[in-house]
Amino acid sequence: MTVLVVGDVATDVVAVLSGEAAPGSDRPASIRTRGGGAGANVAARLAALGVDVLLAGCVGDDAAGRGLTDELAAMGVRTALRTVAGAATGTIVSLVEPGGQRSMLADRGANLALLPEDVPAPLPGGHLHLSGYTLFGPRDAGLAALVAAAEAGCTISVDPASTAPLAGYGIERWLADTAAATVLLPNADEARLLTGCADPADAARALALRYPVVAVSLGAGGALWAADGELLHRPARPASVVDTTGAGDAFAAGLLVAWLTGAAPADALDAGLGLAAAVVGRPGAR
Repeated sequence: MTVLVVGDVATDVVAVLSGEAAPGSDRPASIRTRGGGAGANVAARLAALGVDVLLAGCVGDDAAGRGLTDELAAMGVRTALRTVAGAATGTIVSLVEPGGQRSMLADRGANLALLPEDVPAPLPGGHLHLSGYTLFGPRDAGLAALVAAAEAGCTISVDPASTAPLAGYGIERWLADTAAATVLLPNADEARLLTGCADPADAARALALRYPVVAVSLGAGGALWAADGELLHRPARPASVVDTTGAGDAFAAGLLVAWLTGAAPADALDAGLGLAAAVVGRPGAR
């Protein structure tokens, strides 16, 4: 099976702070540059797990875009990345606090130029993974990908991506636009926002009334699976947390590979949680 991933490609600049931020002064930090972008992260993880994956997106006409394209190809990702003349490749700056929590500053750059014609037609019976960032502007390419995948009989997974742009997009509009999804992959905050439920378990149940499968990542609390009126919880794997950047993307990739190959829900959650635990132990998403 081929998995078509549609989403952002970016450079991650990860600054791991040695202590609390010091406004107006200096604070030592470990700063690293890594490949990033939610779509690219998922595609790279899928390829590492042996999946035939095609990534559709945009990069700038710059050294960063060329470098990221080469990096993904070396990882086994087939790419359909349009180079956008005059645009810079997306850049994400992550400020990582002690304990692994992060704040992200996003310049999506060339990713904002994605067009419907940049997305290859999905193969019948394949799978589409859509990063929610694709819907946050402009949305036409993401919507076209969802329609084409549904018409081709593909299964579809969607990651809501981030609470702030999700709220700005409009909850009801987002739920309507993603109604064709087979698997929804929110984190706890996104699940709460999409439903208005304070308890992630209640939110998972509510979302499972709209989508066939809902897998909610809970960070150190593990993950939930809601489907067919059932709710399952699995604990997180032990991990020494350095940076949580990319953990959700790793969770999505691990879970999807297991689910697409027929694994039981508990095994699918464990696969996602295991991959996420491996990512948080070092700076950067990949």
